[in-house]
Amino acid sequence: MSASVRNEPPTDPAGGRPALSVAEYADRARAVLAPEVWEWLEGGAERELTLAANRAAFDRVALVPRVLTDVSTRDTAATLVRSRAALPVAVAPVAYHRLFHPEGELASARAAAAAGVPFTVGTLSSVGFEELAKTGATLWFQLYWLRDRGRLLDLVRAAEEAGSEALVVTADVPYMGRRLRDARNAFALPSDVRAALLEGGAAGRAHESTAAVSAVAAHTAELLSPGVTWADLEWLRGETDLPLVVKGVLDPADARRAAGIGAAAVVVSNHGGRQLDRAVPAVTMLPEVAEALAGEDCQVLLDSGVRGGSDVLTALALGATGVLLGRPLIWGLAAGGEAGCTEVLDLLATELRHALGLAGCADPRAAAELRTTTLPCPVWSTP
Repeated sequence: MSASVRNEPPTDPAGGRPALSVAEYADRARAVLAPEVWEWLEGGAERELTLAANRAAFDRVALVPRVLTDVSTRDTAATLVRSRAALPVAVAPVAYHRLFHPEGELASARAAAAAGVPFTVGTLSSVGFEELAKTGATLWFQLYWLRDRGRLLDLVRAAEEAGSEALVVTADVPYMGRRLRDARNAFALPSDVRAALLEGGAAGRAHESTAAVSAVAAHTAELLSPGVTWADLEWLRGETDLPLVVKGVLDPADARRAAGIGAAAVVVSNHGGRQLDRAVPAVTMLPEVAEALAGEDCQVLLDSGVRGGSDVLTALALGATGVLLGRPLIWGLAAGGEAGCTEVLDLLATELRHALGLAGCADPRAAAELRTTTLPCPVWSTP
């Protein structure tokens, strides 16, 4: 059946108390979202081994702080790809923000603008470029490789016209992973949530509920090309002046190949555990990818599993220039719209500044010099 977006009436499990950490927003979002929407957001592929491993891998990394450094002020600013950011953070592409709040991407983009971080518009955005360009956010555009190359180029041109500062090509989705929660729920989009950039054609398929089938997976199977190769990416590099970011890289050899065709950045990612189950945790591969690109004019970003400021610090220490934040921002969107997104980003900034100082780092560049050690098993757990 088609999903309804929210429970009625919404409840506040915190009883009006202010959140003190990014992680607290998960419970707030779950309380107000319809169960099938919550599962669409939080679920992973098949047995969800990689989904769980992303957090377990983060929890095995320990930082070795430095002492007696001047941390009276901490500067969190960074340059991500070619965009200046107030934090070493960009909003990750997440489909259909209007599943979580009526304002959808408008609310989350405005919050990103206020926080001074780039906002990645997804191919499956539920709000169009023209409206998003008016939010004042620094826009990046995430591109799924469509079967129709003409339509793909139309999207790239629309992103350019909207002032996008980077083109993020998702490389790890030739087709969607088997997300069993969605299949069991016969998940389909509500009639008022649509792929605003993909009008016509197969767009209606995502609204058609079928037993034991995810309508979103069926929709994307009709749209996406499983035959995309490095040659296609090289062709695209020649079609646009936007900096190219290749998202979904785990193997250092793939990272080197992306740099070789002129990519400005790679995103070390397993798609948040939603594609190949048993794919290696992204944070585990981050040091190897960073080492493979040492000396290259190609940044290394990370997503998959980031849940708070100390995770951002960990990523920086392991070789990333910055991270992409996905699910936690959507928790804020579901719980409180633009204000919820703003609070999540504010909390993340607070957590990062606090962690930087206690680690003896005045800025993200200093964090790159921190030593880390990998514990034999997680000795703490993330709430």
